[in-house]
Amino acid sequence: MKAIVTGHSRGLGEGIVRALLARGAQVMGIARQGNPALAGVQQVPLDLADAAAIEAWLEGGALAAFLADAEAASGPVLLVNNAGVVQPVGAPGRQGAARLARAVAVNVAAPLMLTDAFVEASGHCPDRRVLHISSGAGRHPYSGWSAYCATKAALDMHAQAVALDQVPGLAIASVAPGVIDTGMQAEIRTVDEADFPALERFIALKEEGGLDDASEAGARLVDYLLAGHFGADPVTDLRDFQRF
Repeated sequence: MKAIVTGHSRGLGEGIVRALLARGAQVMGIARQGNPALAGVQQVPLDLADAAAIEAWLEGGALAAFLADAEAASGPVLLVNNAGVVQPVGAPGRQGAARLARAVAVNVAAPLMLTDAFVEASGHCPDRRVLHISSGAGRHPYSGWSAYCATKAALDMHAQAVALDQVPGLAIASVAPGVIDTGMQAEIRTVDEADFPALERFIALKEEGGLDDASEAGARLVDYLLAGHFGADPVTDLRDFQRF
């Protein structure tokens, strides 16, 4: 089993990688910074906000080389598009062109580029799976989160459309993982309430122990990713996992 995970170096991404390693997977991690504690992971330093850098890396053949002998490794080949940014937070007029461009690049362009390259490079594999890490914010609007909501909704629609393409051997799902105790949550708690009116709710989640542990959430996501029904619903919520 081989897996590519973006944003692997910390938080939920690290939890996903550790769960995959525990199952014997060979893992390639893609992020701006590595994590020395993740021994055995092939770590790729790449800024996912830089489309030209992603294109150059893909043209270099590293992804294709990683997947070239995937059939011999047995098990499915996996792509987990986990990396994401929550900024800019605030209503239009206070978001900024550069921050909006970065949000779209990281949250939408990079997952779509990597999915396309992954599907092309894994064409020889009979069991291919793509997991987008989405958010409830992609399905329910929040004041101050127009950019984040829109980009996560884009992942949901991408998964639904790709599922209709019926690519042989390919299963895809965009999954909201719940509210997890990560660096992104810490960042959210520092924003101005004028920019994000739901701030107090997120502060309360932390104070009242309402955030899921990143390692546990990562393990549940891997369980779902490897389940036989993965992709049956291209848009779902990890909190509904118990129904399967």
